[in-house]
Amino acid sequence: MTSTGVTDEAEDSGPGGYAAARLRLLTEGARSGPPRRRALAELTDGWLAGLFGAATEEHTGISLVAVGGYGRGELSPRSDLDLLLLHDGRDDKAVAALADRLWYPVWDLGIDLDHSVRTPQQARKTAGQDLKVHLGLLDARHLAGDLGLTASLRTAVLADWRNQAPKRLPELRDLCAERAERQGELQFLLEPDLKEARGGLRDATALRAVAASWLADAPREGLAEARRRLLDVRDALHLATGRATDRLALQEQDQVAAELGLLDADALLRQVYEAARVISYAGDVTWREVGRVLRSRSVRPRLRAMMNGRNGGKPVAERSPLAEGVVEQDGEAVLARTARPERDPVLPLRAAAAAAQAGLPLSRHAVRRLAATARPLPTPWPAEAREQLVTLLGSGRPTVQVWEALEAEGLVTRLLPDWERVRCRPQRNAVHLWTVDRHLIETAVRAAGFTRRVHRPDLLLIAALLHDIGKGWPGDHSVAGETIARDVAARIGFDGADTAVLATLVRHHLLLVETATRRDLDDPATVRAVAQAVGTEHTLELLHALTEADALATGPAAWSSWRGSLVADLVKRVSGVLAGEPQPEAETAAPTAEQERLAVEAFRTGGPVLALRAQTEPPADSAPAPSSPSSPSFPSSPSSPSSPSSADGPEPLGVELLIAVPDQAGVLPAVAGVLAMHRLTVRTAELRCVPLPDGVEGSVLLLDWRVAAQYGSLPQAARLRADLVRALDGTLDIAARLAERDAAHPRRRGVEPPPPRVTVAPAASRLATVIEVRAQDAPGLLFRLGRALEAAGVRVRSAHVSTLGANAVDAFYVTRGEGTPLPGDEAASVARGLEESLRT
Repeated sequence: MTSTGVTDEAEDSGPGGYAAARLRLLTEGARSGPPRRRALAELTDGWLAGLFGAATEEHTGISLVAVGGYGRGELSPRSDLDLLLLHDGRDDKAVAALADRLWYPVWDLGIDLDHSVRTPQQARKTAGQDLKVHLGLLDARHLAGDLGLTASLRTAVLADWRNQAPKRLPELRDLCAERAERQGELQFLLEPDLKEARGGLRDATALRAVAASWLADAPREGLAEARRRLLDVRDALHLATGRATDRLALQEQDQVAAELGLLDADALLRQVYEAARVISYAGDVTWREVGRVLRSRSVRPRLRAMMNGRNGGKPVAERSPLAEGVVEQDGEAVLARTARPERDPVLPLRAAAAAAQAGLPLSRHAVRRLAATARPLPTPWPAEAREQLVTLLGSGRPTVQVWEALEAEGLVTRLLPDWERVRCRPQRNAVHLWTVDRHLIETAVRAAGFTRRVHRPDLLLIAALLHDIGKGWPGDHSVAGETIARDVAARIGFDGADTAVLATLVRHHLLLVETATRRDLDDPATVRAVAQAVGTEHTLELLHALTEADALATGPAAWSSWRGSLVADLVKRVSGVLAGEPQPEAETAAPTAEQERLAVEAFRTGGPVLALRAQTEPPADSAPAPSSPSSPSFPSSPSSPSSPSSADGPEPLGVELLIAVPDQAGVLPAVAGVLAMHRLTVRTAELRCVPLPDGVEGSVLLLDWRVAAQYGSLPQAARLRADLVRALDGTLDIAARLAERDAAHPRRRGVEPPPPRVTVAPAASRLATVIEVRAQDAPGLLFRLGRALEAAGVRVRSAHVSTLGANAVDAFYVTRGEGTPLPGDEAASVARGLEESLRT
């Protein structure tokens, strides 16, 4: 049925006919996208016009007007209707009665309605006071009644917009910036708001408003298509959820992807990100142009006339040289008049590097000309091209906007073809703030701050750019990335030795942080394995800087001063091995003075001893007062410690909880269970056996935890100790208490996490078997793991627990009862048992 036929049916049948025709239109599989939106708007137009005609015989001095998205004819399945009843100031009662006869049928059908009743003068006055109202009126469209009244309002509103543009456009720019700050960037969010986030539909509408002002215009290429894509996704989201929502939640992405005929949720997000990137870049270019025009208008007319008179009546544009073929003009880096991109293949990189070094945006016109005319670089690249790439990457924060300009015109993938696989690729991990490609650039930005720490800053910057390049390929991205890095390094002109270093850096870019947080650094086997993988002290130096840059560019949960201290400790030990220094064979380092005090107190009292302290930096050898039966008071602790953050300033990592307990079975699950009962989140945990001082027989287990309260303040330490005593002597049933709490407050169902994985790390230690657990973090997880290990009859020599976002990665060094590593088959059996316990 054609849209006209559907409209006629809706008019003839009243609200019921409209509802049936609307439902049929939305469930038609053959029509989607812009045709369906237009058809839905036409259907709604006809129905509302019919309501208007049935409600009044007046055809002059009153009209029904669609504004906002409905005015543009863009109705998604669950869109609200933005309507204005416009009148010439006639009797209020008659107008109110007409409004009721229009609004109530809309409400009766459950359709959201944004309505107003105004005269043209009132509409213009309200628009002058409320920017959002003015924006909606720019898209006013006549539906029924007095066409002349609607047309005169449209003309007046548009004239007001153009006359007030110098005032209203800065307001609109601030409104867009405030919304972006609140909602984030659409092109990087895992659950984006398609309308409100930066690069979304609201920004696309703002660009239309800028164009309507005649003050500046947005880049047109790709903008309409990007907007259409976002509208198509919103349509599919409305149909999938049955709700008027703009937030693309994780649990709905697969269904939305299927509705659009896409392969999976990743393909959907990538399409959304690409569209958002186009709109965001268009916004950057447009607002720069608006600023330039407004600045030029702010110059006093007489002064501007004098400046123009010296140039034959033409405006004077200052041009300052930046590099060969590149100059600064009007706050942008542009091509010099003598530049010849068709003869100079290095010019794109030279222009980009010059812009970034000067902290300037690269002119869109310059980038478009470079993309259209520049010659491709030969293989391998000339030395200048490689140097310019390094200069660009080493420019710090300005690198980002310049790189985005190159990407907008396809120059990045022309220079680095492998970039296409990571471009706009989502990372479904709450730890990551960015898509893969933006994360690589952010890593280069961070690495630029570390170039004074390394002897080869060029290798550090290129490794930062390439370290995750393998994420576009199946399998381990570090392994795939090593191959790609070798190819790219050779293509851009590095020699064989440098290429080998870059390949090593990419292959092992996670080695230091994973080893430092998940392995026992007192085990010589751990340090020797890292030294063997790295090979040289120069490579270790580069890998250390890359590790920190990568973590800082990932997100706040990926780096902290505590993690940095662990990595630095590992680097120091590995450096000693590479330098040929003798390594101790003992696996357990001597206890600190504080640990020794706690161990003696625990042995003397025969029970647990606890010590608490706020933690912002790596633990020092300080001495908080221990709590024991003879000293029940605890130091005060902060009420809500924050999570680990970047190294921009010292922030609390939580509270450090040191527990010393005489060596006995069941300590790990008991402590973990008590903390879970008190709703304490374990950020990190380490367990080790500390020998007592000379002359004292026996040993004490020392647990070093960093914890934070899930809600409110931390419990009193005396309560923690009392519950721990009961848990150890068996009078406190932790499992039952946790089960009761879960039954009383079941967790809300969300996205199904990937299944847990438990593996045996080969050759990780000579004296113990290392079992590594990767699972979704949840209250009581460590308690369940501890119980499973106790049930398996193994002894936990040390435990290294870390949490990244929603993911827990725990490593347990286990032995048989007599202290020997587990045989291969027994280790595999323990790993399987742990995995099964987590799946149930």
